[in-house]
Amino acid sequence: MTLFRFAAMLPLLLAAPVLAQDGSGYASAQTREAAPFVTADFKVPTLVEGPDFKLVPLGPDLVRIDFEAYMSSIEHLQKTFTRSTAWPHPGITDADAMKDMVTEQGRFQRRESFAYAVLTPDGKRERGCVYVYPSPVPGYDAMVTLWVTKAEYDAGFDAKFYAWVQQWIAKDWPLRSVAYPGRAIDWGTWDALEAASAAKAG
Repeated sequence: MTLFRFAAMLPLLLAAPVLAQDGSGYASAQTREAAPFVTADFKVPTLVEGPDFKLVPLGPDLVRIDFEAYMSSIEHLQKTFTRSTAWPHPGITDADAMKDMVTEQGRFQRRESFAYAVLTPDGKRERGCVYVYPSPVPGYDAMVTLWVTKAEYDAGFDAKFYAWVQQWIAKDWPLRSVAYPGRAIDWGTWDALEAASAAKAG
């Protein structure tokens, strides 16, 4: 996901400025402590193979299949992922989509946040996305969100993939406490935690 996704998730993230992506928000460097999100010696995964899928970083080379995936599931994602009509929406252009991909790639390369496409093993179709980024709520090292297309959701992939992601993060990432808003933590509770954090910081 990208700028649009980022913007749509802003209310769920930091109350402080600039997050940028369509459906998953990432904390601005200005709102974080000086310490990096992940340690310098951590080798961030760039290809992860799972059962009947693989994860690769989002970037310009995936712009077409990413676009096709989220545009196939506009209403579904607005209700289950962003909780907003800001992303996705029917007016997203090819230029918008490419800008998003460039943004995602840059954030990944700078190790600010990590957005992955969930592809079929042959890489020809995107089943969804998963995002790993700094938490706006104290007490959590990271916030992880994910989505799958409406077709994949209806086929039961969402629950299976969520279970897999939890195991992957626990096993392969140097993160002690991870929040899964909208899943392990309901949205109402997460919104309240964010509001309290923002009020304390402000």
